[in-house]
Amino acid sequence: MSAVGRTAEGPAPSAYRIEDLAHLSGATVRTIRAYQDRGLLPRPERRGRANVYSDAHLDRLRQIADLLDRGYTLASIKELLEAWDAGRGLGGVLGLAAEVDGPWTDEEAVRISRAELDERFGGAPDDAAVAEAVELGVLEPAPGDEDSFVVPSPQELAVAVELHAAGVPLSAISGHLRELRGQVEHIAARFLEFTTEHVFARYLEGPHRPTDAEAAEAASLVRRLRPLAQHTVDAELARAMRLLAVRHLHRQLGTSEVPDAEKNTRNVAIPASTMRAVDGLVGPEQAAEFITLAAEREVRARALDRLAGSHHPSTDLDETP
Repeated sequence: MSAVGRTAEGPAPSAYRIEDLAHLSGATVRTIRAYQDRGLLPRPERRGRANVYSDAHLDRLRQIADLLDRGYTLASIKELLEAWDAGRGLGGVLGLAAEVDGPWTDEEAVRISRAELDERFGGAPDDAAVAEAVELGVLEPAPGDEDSFVVPSPQELAVAVELHAAGVPLSAISGHLRELRGQVEHIAARFLEFTTEHVFARYLEGPHRPTDAEAAEAASLVRRLRPLAQHTVDAELARAMRLLAVRHLHRQLGTSEVPDAEKNTRNVAIPASTMRAVDGLVGPEQAAEFITLAAEREVRARALDRLAGSHHPSTDLDETP
C-alpha cells in the first residue's frame, strides 16, 4: 500500500498511490481529483511515470472531511485552508466552531426500547405518534436496532409522559411542541442578534478571519454566555407563568380582584420583522416605549375621528343672512 523506506536520517516519508490514499482517507479517487482541481489538495509528486501522495495529503483529506462534518462548504474550507497555509492559523477557528457545534445542554441521550416507550404512554402502541416523535426529533431510531430509539432529551420525553398521564392527547402534545419551537427559535434568534451586535461583532466583522488568539477568546465567551439565554428564559417563563396563572384562576373563580401587575401590562405578539424595524429605528432599549406611544397615538387619533364623525354641522353655517 505504501512505499516506506529508511534513510540514514530516519524513516522516509510514506508514499501512496491515489488508490491507497482513497482507501486510507475514506474518500473516492474521483473526490480526491476533484479536490485537486478546486485547489483544496496539493498536486502529487511526480516520480517517473507515477503520481505519489504523502502523509501531508492524507492529513489534508482528513481535515477536509472534518470540516465538511462541521457543516462548512467547500468554498469556506478552501479559504480556511489557505489561511492555514499562509500561517494565519486554523486551530483557533476550529476551536470556536467546535464550541458552537458542541452540546448546549448537560443532558445526556438515553436509549429506550419500543416496549418501554409504549408502557410509559399507557401501554397501547401508537405508530402514528411514534412517527411524529421521530419527525420532531424527540426520538431517533437506534442504529442497528429496529425496536429501540435514542432519546436526545430525556427531560422533554418525561414532560410528554406527564402531560399524557394528565389526559393530554399525544397529537395535542406534538402540536404544542411545534408551536413552542417556533416561539423559542424566535427568542434564540433575538438573543443571537443581540450578542452578535454587542459582543461578537468585533470578531466576525472585517475583511480578515479572526486570528487564533481572537478565535480562542470568542470561544471562551461562547462558553460563558451559553447558559445566560437559558437562565433568562427560565426566569421570564417563571414570571409569566405566575402572572398568567393568577389571571386565569381569577377568571375561573369569577373574582374581580386582579394583581397590580395585571392591571398595567399585557403580553402581545409582535412580528419579528416589525420588532427588528423598531429596534433599528429607536434602539432595543426604547422599543417598548416607542410601540406604546405609537399605539396610544393611533388610539387617540381614532377617538378624535369618531368624535368628529358623530357631529353633524348645521347646514346654514355657510349661508349669508
